Amino acid sequence: MQFDIDVFIDFDLTQGDAALLMIEAARKGGQHIVHSRLDIENAELRKMGAEGSLDQRVWAITKDNRLQARYRASVEVDRAITAIEDLPTTPLDALPNEALAYLRPSRYCPSDLFQSFVSRKFPDLNGGALILAIRDWVQGALAYVPGSSNSSTSAMETFMSREGVCRDYAHLVCALARASGIPARYVSGYGPDVTPPDFHAVAEVWLGGGWHLVDATAMSTPDTMVVIGAGRDCADVAFMETGNEAQFRELNIRVTRR
Repeated sequence: MQFDIDVFIDFDLTQGDAALLMIEAARKGGQHIVHSRLDIENAELRKMGAEGSLDQRVWAITKDNRLQARYRASVEVDRAITAIEDLPTTPLDALPNEALAYLRPSRYCPSDLFQSFVSRKFPDLNGGALILAIRDWVQGALAYVPGSSNSSTSAMETFMSREGVCRDYAHLVCALARASGIPARYVSGYGPDVTPPDFHAVAEVWLGGGWHLVDATAMSTPDTMVVIGAGRDCADVAFMETGNEAQFRELNIRVTRR
């Protein structure tokens, strides 16, 4: 399936600041870039290249302290939907390096705080069946409420408040999966059914020797998710980082099916 992506970002930057952007679709992971173009007005661009296996970053050094970026791409996604319910958990001593790091707690996914909850809530489940139960529980337990969380909200705070946005759903799934002994990472991307249109976040778990996308918001499926990048939590895959505060002007994202 092919998707057309059109992103426009407009921010005022602090004098002398550069912006590190991560908005381009990944060139690996079950998707192919048919064509893409990143245009930033009055800026010098410096590509950082891939970090790990999925993401792409670019420094934008603006000349007038205003960042106006447009990213257009057409992406072919050939990622199949896999039935994960029968996939096993990989034993700890058999995990590859790429998965082992995503078993540990992180700033927004304090998985060590959820171990007793997981053992009580899902006592007889493991592997893919457990992940599906976690996904369904998060989807049912949380209310999707825009503006209910902020950039510092952790999975534990979401667990307590029972509301959030896609970022919070993904953090909670990752935290519960890691607490169960299953590596999980936070994935950013684009989806045609994301409402309201925005950068989207899902979890990705290691089962049966590979990574599998899991979306507790039900706004995307593996074959409709255009992945940008993956990390321990949202801090690793922010769409923009600056040294000082940036003032928001406009953000428009449109994702359509061909």
